[in-house]
Amino acid sequence: MVNGQTNVPMELAFTVPDALWDAEIDVDFTGPEGDAWRVPAFWAGGEQWRVRFAAPKPGRYAYRTEFADETLHGQTGELEIAPYDGDNDLYRHGRLRIAESKRTLEHADGKPFFWLGDTWWMGLTKRLDWPHGFKSLAEDRASKGFSLVQIVAGPLPDFDAEYATWDPQQANEAGWPWEQDWARINPEFYDLADRRIIHLVEQGLVPCIVSMWGFYLPFMGIERVKKHWRNLIARYGAYPVVWCVCGEVELPTYSHLSRSDTLEAEKADQTAGWKEVAGYLRNLDPYHHVTTIHPAWAQSGRDAILDDSLIDLDMLQTSHGGHGILGRTVDRVHESNDKTPRMPVVNGEPCYEGIMGTAWQEMQRFVFWTSIMSGSAGHTYGAQGMWAMSSRDEPFKGSTMNWGDGFWQDVMHYPGSAQVGLGRRFLERYPWWQFEPRIEPEVQDRRSFAVGIPGKVAVFYLTGQWADPKFRGVQGTRLSIETVARYRAYFFNPRTGADVDAGVVTPDADGFWPVPPKPSMDDWVLVLDTERQ
Repeated sequence: MVNGQTNVPMELAFTVPDALWDAEIDVDFTGPEGDAWRVPAFWAGGEQWRVRFAAPKPGRYAYRTEFADETLHGQTGELEIAPYDGDNDLYRHGRLRIAESKRTLEHADGKPFFWLGDTWWMGLTKRLDWPHGFKSLAEDRASKGFSLVQIVAGPLPDFDAEYATWDPQQANEAGWPWEQDWARINPEFYDLADRRIIHLVEQGLVPCIVSMWGFYLPFMGIERVKKHWRNLIARYGAYPVVWCVCGEVELPTYSHLSRSDTLEAEKADQTAGWKEVAGYLRNLDPYHHVTTIHPAWAQSGRDAILDDSLIDLDMLQTSHGGHGILGRTVDRVHESNDKTPRMPVVNGEPCYEGIMGTAWQEMQRFVFWTSIMSGSAGHTYGAQGMWAMSSRDEPFKGSTMNWGDGFWQDVMHYPGSAQVGLGRRFLERYPWWQFEPRIEPEVQDRRSFAVGIPGKVAVFYLTGQWADPKFRGVQGTRLSIETVARYRAYFFNPRTGADVDAGVVTPDADGFWPVPPKPSMDDWVLVLDTERQ
């Protein structure tokens, strides 16, 4: 009998003398109410195989091994699971799922989950050193209010698949995720990755695990990519994670982008391959984790994969650059949130803070607040220098042109990261998961940048004076006030977290109330609250 606690992964080890590294060994678990899970085991090196399982409810569970070879087939045992008695919300409330509204995420017990992600694409490389560097960055992000980290657990972006797959900067201290020429998975790489991913969970940060960048599929072949996903599900499926099928699903490797005669065919073949892999993931994952996919040119994962049955959440990649890209970003977020049937939306790669010497904190606040005010389920921040984990000890090089300066040890302190955290903390003052976009009659093009619960609370983002006038939202207009509401207004400072009282809301005879002037020409959040009297 093995003892454990609900939602906390347990590991069982097996010795299988004659199994090859790519054997498919499964373990069937049966719960006290008859629920069943077929969980893939992973090769741990040599003759060692392991399986990880997290039981969702207390009680006695039985398990049985499934393998073609009689050396392991049919072994049985039992687990005794007690209620979780710790203080980690990810274990206390359970893995994530899509809320009934189809607009936000929540835990298995119904507790709402606000997605505030950070971009650590290359966080499993040795440039983010373990344990000091990794732990200090995770602690910083948790303390600022981040709830999730996007991290690649395989071949990385910004390395050309034709000639840079085996670049030393793709490795951790144990080498690459796969042995050269895709000979087999490198379990030592993932033993070190385990420490990092488990530490994120211990810090209350959900790992959004990206399998690899999309353009490696034609070089690996679909069957090896499926083996790669089987290993990830076996290693990390028992943890509270989100799956991302791949990064930039439809982008061929960089050296092929100039091949105008074959480019469209490569894109189509690559996308078709990833659709097959996504279906495989759907069928193999015993926990039915929230799954998404990261787009390139399509800007929307939903548009790139063109099959809503394969994903649960629409991840966006909007433009990088200066103020001129903000209109496209706003439009893309609106379009995705307006689609039917409804699916939660997260901008998973907006403009990184500091990229190409631009997109500083004012833009980070803008893309965060306008995304949330458009109905998104959350938002992902990123900083130039951090996504690639460029380090003072080992500056990042990669295959593409340099996107800008900055080492992760320094850019982790950029003000935008703290300010998006303030945004999450503000929203959690209210039942934000019940917010719906609010349309004001005096605002054109549906760009009110407003959400709320009618008759209870209304929240408006007022951009700074630096922004294009088309983003002015409700500034200089009147708000339509519900006849039953008795609001008091205040301004929230998205840079500092401070509140400034704006008095009682007194509508005129027609039911309108003029928006008061902002305390300064910076951006502010205007709040109407019936409870704030």
